[in-house]
Amino acid sequence: MDIRELDRRVVRMSADIVAKATPEDLGRPTPCEGWTLGDLLAHMTVQHHGFAAAAEGDGADPAVWRVEPLGADAVPAYLKAAERVTAAFAVEGVLERRFDLAEFGDGGMTFPAPQAIGFHFIDYLVHGWDVARALDVPFSPEPDVVEAAWPIAEAVPDGEPRLKPGAAFRPRLDAPGDATRFDRILAMLGRSLSWSR
Repeated sequence: MDIRELDRRVVRMSADIVAKATPEDLGRPTPCEGWTLGDLLAHMTVQHHGFAAAAEGDGADPAVWRVEPLGADAVPAYLKAAERVTAAFAVEGVLERRFDLAEFGDGGMTFPAPQAIGFHFIDYLVHGWDVARALDVPFSPEPDVVEAAWPIAEAVPDGEPRLKPGAAFRPRLDAPGDATRFDRILAMLGRSLSWSR
């Protein structure tokens, strides 16, 4: 399946969950260590804008990746950013482009569009779960989404890079023997399945 369609579905799931949040929820803790829900939404919002800029040819500019606090407007800001990135990825010919991602590595890196969109896809699959856990609402991605995410999650480097401040994922954790495929992806990317607020 087209990675853009998978990404669109995951972004839509995240937007549906974020839309349930109220300004009073923004102080809730999340599975992202040290981040409140407001912090997480600020990160997710700027990532949408950064990837949209990359699709438009402007991803090498570090300013488009700079996180700013969103305050009480975090939810509408997130929903608007989700619409922007989905529209940017849907442009005809985008899969033939290369995306400059200024925040990857020292000084940024360039990736083929399908690979870059895959990064975005796995990030929002996991962050959608993070938001759902913070809000105590269900998050159940469809089986084809989970299967598409598996090889991408397996390819994310483990170890030292995941210990750096601001790393998208924490070091890999063990999953229980009865864990679902999605649970195993979460553990692979450093999420504790037993996390509660």
